[in-house]
Amino acid sequence: MAHTSTKPRYTALAVSLAISAAVLALGVALHAGLEIPLVVSKLLWPLGRLLLFIAVGLAVGQIIEASGWTGYLAFFARPFFRFGHLGSRCSAAFTTAFFSGTAANAMLLGYYQEGHITRRQLFLTNLVNQLPAFFLHLPTTFFIVIPLTGWAGGLYFIITFAAALLRTTCFLLYGHFKLPDPQASPDMSDTGPAPGCKSSKTTLLGALRTKLPRRLSGIAVFVIPIYVFVFTLNAAGVFNWLRHWLATYVTTRFIPMESLSLVVLSFAAEFTSGFAAAGALLDSGILTVKQTVLALLIGNIVAFPIRALRHQVPRYIGIFSPKLGSQLMLLGQGSRILSLILVGMLYYFFG
Repeated sequence: MAHTSTKPRYTALAVSLAISAAVLALGVALHAGLEIPLVVSKLLWPLGRLLLFIAVGLAVGQIIEASGWTGYLAFFARPFFRFGHLGSRCSAAFTTAFFSGTAANAMLLGYYQEGHITRRQLFLTNLVNQLPAFFLHLPTTFFIVIPLTGWAGGLYFIITFAAALLRTTCFLLYGHFKLPDPQASPDMSDTGPAPGCKSSKTTLLGALRTKLPRRLSGIAVFVIPIYVFVFTLNAAGVFNWLRHWLATYVTTRFIPMESLSLVVLSFAAEFTSGFAAAGALLDSGILTVKQTVLALLIGNIVAFPIRALRHQVPRYIGIFSPKLGSQLMLLGQGSRILSLILVGMLYYFFG
């Protein structure tokens, strides 16, 4: 099980802040376009929001655990998580992931550090949480994508949803056959206080005062410098160079190279712009519906390294620690890419 210090890591946090300030100062000195308004809007505000979500997730997990609400929150997903031998706490994190992936990951970290779930339960639940992540962003993207790409966008969503279902099914089957049943062993009981046996307000506040600062400071030690470093790389144009490199070296025989390059470049630059580029090529007759769907899938897959560096590295490494966070991120994205390739191949040959 994970072991953590009982005291907040304020010294380490101070060193982390000093390193972050030095990296940011170097970036400002080297890049004239890196001005204060940009730093505030593109760095400080997103970073503060991320830390707030992490703090909320840690607090929610502690409240759920101390108040005995785990069973209530896990109600809807309980049959699937019971089948996967993941238990009620993992099911509660899964339910939370429909509202906030960051909060769900913070809950999983807290359960793991306290010894309530095993390392394999942590990994499997984080992987299964890709399914609620799909739905979390669906309302925003669906009504942007469909007007841009029409039926091709609808097919793209169907394929990505099928890939998410395939991954989830495989993960739950793995848990069913490889993990011990938490209900079968008293030593692995995964239920918190029984519903109705809620902790007192004083006890709950005391737990938050002692545990929340320690966990949040430990996470911030990694989140802040990584976020600042990624922001500085982006300001230096590193990600723009990677986008052009990806678009140049991705080749294919079943989609016009110029068209695929445009889709990949747009996807890497910004998620919805990839659909805008594909929609324009579709409307002009350069791409068929099938070619458009395949171009969107390839753009999604190829642009993964850039999106991971910009958005996922600070969250995963910051929340889970560099080693564990890197393992979770690579395993999760590797399984996502593999499932997209498998389902995409089925569509290519039989669609």
